[in-house]
Amino acid sequence: MNASFVLDPRLVADSHAVAALDLCDLRLHADSSFPWLILVPRIVGARDLIDLAPPQQGQLYAEVDRCSRALVEAFHPHKLNVAALGNVVEQLHVHVIARFRDDPAWPAPVWGRPSSAYATDAREARIAQLQQLLGR
Repeated sequence: MNASFVLDPRLVADSHAVAALDLCDLRLHADSSFPWLILVPRIVGARDLIDLAPPQQGQLYAEVDRCSRALVEAFHPHKLNVAALGNVVEQLHVHVIARFRDDPAWPAPVWGRPSSAYATDAREARIAQLQQLLGR
């Protein structure tokens, strides 16, 4: 673990800890409307994918793949959205979102719409489910 790494406060406010993967902190987005994961590489100063060394890029891809497969296994989505935008939160992070034809935003993007917070029990159950799928 990188001792000087600090998670952006906006990511802390908008998500909940799930697991520490080899490279990334894995977080559950606070919007319960979608099964939505955020992977944040613990690399100080990383803003874009090119800020990672090639082995770190490979590790990030492997962790995105692992999380994507967990969402497919658990939720059977119509589509996965995977994105590293960073226009608002510049700290490198990757969104992995399970999308469904009947979700509240389909087919539009999930950003910029009202969100629905998890009830505490539902959030804890979702985190436990994800941890089990990921072997954490």
